[in-house]
Amino acid sequence: MSKPVVNFITGNKNKLAEVKAILEPAGIEVRSQAIDLVEVQGTLDEVTLDKCRRAAEQVQGPVLVEDTCLCFDALNGLPGPYIKWFLGSIGHEGLNNLLAAYPDKSAKAVCTFAYSAGAGQEPLLFRGVTEGKIVPARGPPDFGWDPIFEYEGKTYAEMDKVEKNKISHRFRALEELQTWFAKQTASA
Repeated sequence: MSKPVVNFITGNKNKLAEVKAILEPAGIEVRSQAIDLVEVQGTLDEVTLDKCRRAAEQVQGPVLVEDTCLCFDALNGLPGPYIKWFLGSIGHEGLNNLLAAYPDKSAKAVCTFAYSAGAGQEPLLFRGVTEGKIVPARGPPDFGWDPIFEYEGKTYAEMDKVEKNKISHRFRALEELQTWFAKQTASA
């Protein structure tokens, strides 16, 4: 089997840079296309699978899509897959304020990738989870909710990219994807 190629569907340059930094050293070529996909409401799996099917239809080839959640334990997993909209509406401080009445600040960063070999091919899911807690914003505010998610004493925003890419939810999900591609290569 030749070198695996994924067409990562994203318009987010930060996500693209992280995906390339994690997958390309493992021998997986990452291409990218920005396609504006309608997102259904639902569970993380429903959102990710639907997005992958739509992308595969538009691209007419193999695609990789991602959905990221930030799940507050005190709020039974909310904002979850709607974190992008919560962050855009209320910002880092507002996200912290959601937990003001709760002593439990624990949270899970969840990343789910879906890969489809092409139109009509059922997507496969790969998930990574990092457990941490929500804290007042620290570090550069240049990538989503990174400044408020703390893992082992540092927010994602305070970590350098190499450090973050060794422990992040995105890394853990892509590690599963790499394992899957390796098995496909071995059996070919």
